Amino acid sequence: MGKNVLLVDDSSTMRKIIGRSLRQAGIQFDNTFEAADGLEALEILENERVDIVLSDINMPNMDGIAFLREKATRALMKNIPVLLISTETSDEIMSEARNLGAVGSIKKPFTPDMVNEVLGPLL
Repeated sequence: MGKNVLLVDDSSTMRKIIGRSLRQAGIQFDNTFEAADGLEALEILENERVDIVLSDINMPNMDGIAFLREKATRALMKNIPVLLISTETSDEIMSEARNLGAVGSIKKPFTPDMVNEVLGPLL
């Protein structure tokens, strides 16, 4: 059974860029799901098998930190790893994100090599 990824970003263009960067980095997923915010991401995680989540932090409705906080309370999804891809990578925010279960982060803008370097060991 292959791997599935969930891309969470309020920009559909950024979700496409992340997907393309994954392919350019040689990282293949059987299924790529997309969500525009944390609320949509939680809904997808309730209904689909996802192996890893790549999420922005700054989003409307439910941001990445609130998403991590809520995800941690749900038994069926709390152990799915989340990698943050954001312009917001201050030590304070990243410390809170790690405490809520984030496994790492990639700062925007990024290259396929950066994605492979951070994501590769997690798969």
